[in-house]
Amino acid sequence: MKELGLFGATIPAEFGGLGLDVTTYARIVEELSRGWMSLSGVLNTHLMVAYLLREHGTPEQKQRYLPAMARGEHRGALCLTEPHAGSDVQRIRTTAVRQGDVYVLNGSKMFITNARTATIYAIAAKTNPNAEPPYKGISLFLGEKGAGLGVSRDIDKLGYKGIETCEVHLEDYRVPAANLLGGTEGRGFLQVMSALEVGRVNIAARAVGVATAAFEQAIRYAQQRETFGKPIAQHQAIQLKLADMATKIQAARLLTYSAAEKKDRGERADLEAGMAKLFASETCLEVAVEAMRVLGGYGYTAEFPVERYFRDAPLMIIGEGTNEIQRLVIARQLLERYKL
Repeated sequence: MKELGLFGATIPAEFGGLGLDVTTYARIVEELSRGWMSLSGVLNTHLMVAYLLREHGTPEQKQRYLPAMARGEHRGALCLTEPHAGSDVQRIRTTAVRQGDVYVLNGSKMFITNARTATIYAIAAKTNPNAEPPYKGISLFLGEKGAGLGVSRDIDKLGYKGIETCEVHLEDYRVPAANLLGGTEGRGFLQVMSALEVGRVNIAARAVGVATAAFEQAIRYAQQRETFGKPIAQHQAIQLKLADMATKIQAARLLTYSAAEKKDRGERADLEAGMAKLFASETCLEVAVEAMRVLGGYGYTAEFPVERYFRDAPLMIIGEGTNEIQRLVIARQLLERYKL
């Protein structure tokens, strides 16, 4: 992926990247996930950090980090989730206290992708724990490996086995004041929310890729496996499954690209990204189960990759905000749009 320049896929050409738009990148994520979803995870978190820098960083921050990130020399990790604060970002407890020309960070982060291999961390912390509303007290910092930042453990997971997911501890971790993203305190929450729009499009594209792979396994197997003197693809019950799977995958794909295109136009896309993430992830989980049913006993074995799709699929209904949160976001946006 490094040789193909994918670590700089969405980084502007002026910083050495490919300068691809979100829609094109979503297609890349879909194809990577169709092969092995963990590969897309290596890129997605990295490019979310690059997005934060590109959209919100100071000129000095962009010049310092983006060229090396585009070359794959810097690897990014987003440190947002905490043991007690997932979708409710305002509840984070990690603090950042300014002492002269540095900030001192203390706290813990959970489920951090790329944590061991990363060299640059975008860390959410509270610079004003008493802010009202609480989100106005959150800031983002660009940290590098060093004293005070430790990866305490790798988290064992059901699926998504090809990439590390870790717990990160910050103990008197010192970050230069110049590494406050954008140079102004209190903007971290809104910065993260803008990046999560892209993240949800990426999760949707992953889900479409995994669902497509599961469907392709099912339809191939259905034409080869025979029961009662004919391939099971000729049984109406199997045909109905295949038709439903393919239709829902295509609908999920179109929702995903629609959200990506809106983001590319510079428009707010949280409603569309939430819809795409919700529908695509639920479709992926359903298709993985249906593919396993089509393969029967073989679908439950490691002889076919369907069992991996079955283990990877649940991540998409949780990652980048649970689907319950997506439904809340969607409903709020709809109520605002159709307000009487």
